[in-house]
Amino acid sequence: MRILLLFLACIFAMALSGCGYNTLQINDEQIKASWAEVLNQYQRRADLVPNLVNTVKGYAAQEQAVLLGVTNARAKVGSIQATPELINDEQAFAKFQAAQGELTSALSRLLVVSENYPQLKSDANFRDLQAQLEGTENRITVARNRYIKTVQDYNVTVRSFPSNLTAMLFGFKVKPTFTVENEKEISRPPTVDFSAPAQVVPAR
Repeated sequence: MRILLLFLACIFAMALSGCGYNTLQINDEQIKASWAEVLNQYQRRADLVPNLVNTVKGYAAQEQAVLLGVTNARAKVGSIQATPELINDEQAFAKFQAAQGELTSALSRLLVVSENYPQLKSDANFRDLQAQLEGTENRITVARNRYIKTVQDYNVTVRSFPSNLTAMLFGFKVKPTFTVENEKEISRPPTVDFSAPAQVVPAR
């Protein structure tokens, strides 16, 4: 009896393997790891924002609209619970992506404005923060691309026959990913051209 049960267990395991069960498990774990890295890099960026805003404020306090835009965008990002379950909720994922996109745009505007303040551009702390931000944006792009590729592999398995039957049986569902809309704009690291001639803005 024991031998029969062992034999049946082996047959069942082989059937699961042939139907994509193991592939689904592997892909699912890879998605979790890729998502954790995306969140890590986004958090790294969010942590830079307060220091960057305060540094810019020291030289360009009159740029209230831009400074407030960055602060509000960071607050919106922070209000979203970026849990592992978020990648299973298409609407929540889209909201998360939109909030991160807003922060990217707000930071780009902040750095563009900084070109009008030569003293700010020459500040060592600002240059260091700007370099850290650019590096983080690059790491975000890499992490996002890895996540997109991992989700693509997983979703193909979920949709393909016969692994789609296994996916339905065990509750594996298609996962949302980053959209390609404005992908180049969102993923482009904000830059400041320090070689450009400075423009002094009159005091208001």
